[in-house]
Amino acid sequence: MPQLLLELFSEEIPARMQKRAEEDLAKLFGEKLKGAGLDAKAIKTFSAPRRLGLFIDDLPAKAADVNEERKGPRVGSPEQAIQGFLKGAGLKSIDQAQIVEDKKGAFYVAKIERAGRATPEIVQEIVPEIVRAFPWPKSMRSQSSDLQWVRPLHNICCVFDGKAVKIAVEGVGSEAVTWGHRFHAPEALPVTSAADHASKLRGAKVLIEREERKTIILEQASSLCAAKGLELVEDIGLLEEVAGLVEWPVVLLGDMNRDFLNLPGEVIRLSMRTHQKYFAVRDPKTKGLAPHFIVVANIEAKDGGKAIAAGNARVLSARLNDAQFFWKVDTATSLYTEERKAKLQKIVFHQKLGSVWDKVERVRALAEELCAVTGADKKLVAEAANLCKMDLVTETVGEFPELQGQVGRQLSALTKGNHESVAAAIEDHYRPLGPNDRVPSDPVAVTLALADKLDTLVGFWAIDEKPTGSSDPYALRRAALGLVRIILSTNTRMLAANVIGGASQIISSKSDNVRALVGARISGAATTEDAVRGALFDDLFQFIVDRLKVQLRDQGKRHDLVDAVFALGDDDLVRIVARVEALDAFLKTEDGANLLAGYKRAANILSAEEKKGKWSADEAKGQVDAAKLAEPAEKALYEALEKALPAARAAVEKEEFAAAMKALSGLRAPVDAFFEKVLVNAAEPLLRRNRLLLLSRLREALSQVADFSKIEG
Repeated sequence: MPQLLLELFSEEIPARMQKRAEEDLAKLFGEKLKGAGLDAKAIKTFSAPRRLGLFIDDLPAKAADVNEERKGPRVGSPEQAIQGFLKGAGLKSIDQAQIVEDKKGAFYVAKIERAGRATPEIVQEIVPEIVRAFPWPKSMRSQSSDLQWVRPLHNICCVFDGKAVKIAVEGVGSEAVTWGHRFHAPEALPVTSAADHASKLRGAKVLIEREERKTIILEQASSLCAAKGLELVEDIGLLEEVAGLVEWPVVLLGDMNRDFLNLPGEVIRLSMRTHQKYFAVRDPKTKGLAPHFIVVANIEAKDGGKAIAAGNARVLSARLNDAQFFWKVDTATSLYTEERKAKLQKIVFHQKLGSVWDKVERVRALAEELCAVTGADKKLVAEAANLCKMDLVTETVGEFPELQGQVGRQLSALTKGNHESVAAAIEDHYRPLGPNDRVPSDPVAVTLALADKLDTLVGFWAIDEKPTGSSDPYALRRAALGLVRIILSTNTRMLAANVIGGASQIISSKSDNVRALVGARISGAATTEDAVRGALFDDLFQFIVDRLKVQLRDQGKRHDLVDAVFALGDDDLVRIVARVEALDAFLKTEDGANLLAGYKRAANILSAEEKKGKWSADEAKGQVDAAKLAEPAEKALYEALEKALPAARAAVEKEEFAAAMKALSGLRAPVDAFFEKVLVNAAEPLLRRNRLLLLSRLREALSQVADFSKIEG
């Protein structure tokens, strides 16, 4: 079958955006093709600094023909319904429809027959739509058109079945050509297929597969280090970024002055990583950094890269000379000084939340309260809280902001008498900084990290500075996700509502602005301060819950199961996750799936009776009259419920959720038999009441672990 190639050629795409752009392109293209009736079994993408594209093997030459019957409204329906049916079916008049009769009456039916469109025609339509609406984090307009793209877009190369497909996008060329390396082979290269495209670019010093570039960089760097008896300090994030900066990676080993090794390793690594995109090198004997670095060039130099390595060494030396000076100044005094405290008091954290030192005092008070939950030493926690922001006003962090926390840890460790847990907490209270960052483990660090994130979240909720849409200037989503990860990773058992409420009390007591804002919301309203604060932070708890849902969804858990567990009103995140995991495992079994179907059927019957006014919540609280049970199947269900309900309730109280599911699984066979052999809405009132009560008991039993009404399927 034919093959499709698409390449979007532009100026340099930021390295951090390339991987996500590949994912977005594949998703958007797949959705558009599917909507047009084309089935793309596998979409393979590629990206490099100046190009983004995809190719699809075995794409049909045209979309499938449409041949279907569409059922419409009843004969005699209102004109508006008939016109809507005609429009949807593509008919000009109702005379073109057929009339079909069934048990429910006569209906209009449209027979739709439409030939599938040619694939090139479909591609010509969908590519401009994708280009114009592509979700770049940031984009720009060129002088020649209003088209927005991450960088000026020069050409759209599209080839299907060996033939060029012209794509009309304002101000952008569309030729079946590509261009090689900017310096080594800048001339245009005609393209006839994906294989031809990749082969010609490889010959022109361009590797389009980012994974191949990453592999080459890692292998060459490791080989260079091994030849010198050294080890590469692997950095996955930096590798990903550097692979997006080069089309033809050439790895070089550079040297630096050994005197710089007296700096903390993180200062050296950060200077290399952030400013120069170098990899650090380790001495395997000492396990410390070696006076070398790895740099990845984008050209093959005639001298083998000696001049490139030397030039990069000079730039690095200049950076590290500055770092050495700043570090010498910072180590001349202890981490905590009155001068640094005074500087923190002058730095505004937020106009409505005071200075950075005001935040320190709130975090300290909150962290001391949290010690009862985390088991941390209150004295060490208070000491760590006093020191945790001090390094923000050091010279080193002023030059290297990314080292906040790490510089504080180093300076704390140099201060005689400081506990190692305090030093660890100074660095780790910022963690986790992202989804792949590690979570604190030391109790002091855990306590301080929880307090810092809670103070941020509660404080900004109090002043009504919440995230809106994609806007989150204070990184509150990251703070909430970090809070969730810490709680789950450390198995910290705390009721979120109580903790949030306690944090709000502390912040209000220490912030005149927050007290004034809460008071303003009460003014003129028939409510109390506690009610306003409660409503305010119910919203914050839901925000944290949403971050937990994101976390669980990333782990492959279903969103509806999370909703089903949260509906029970629990706010212990550790217990909630345990319920979700047990429920997920249970529903994947045959017993679980069938029991869910039985629950849905029972709930539908009860709901229907409630709507008719023949059953109520008060009646559902009644007791089943065992003596009035007539059928063996209903007797069996009654006996099974009598065993399962207390067993499930007892297991839930012990937080043994898998055991609770096992107890409920015993209901599967009795429930199946009940619906197969028993008429619920019997003519005799007592029989009907008993059977509705059995269904109510079934609903009650399953509600011990989750609200099954919120589970899909």
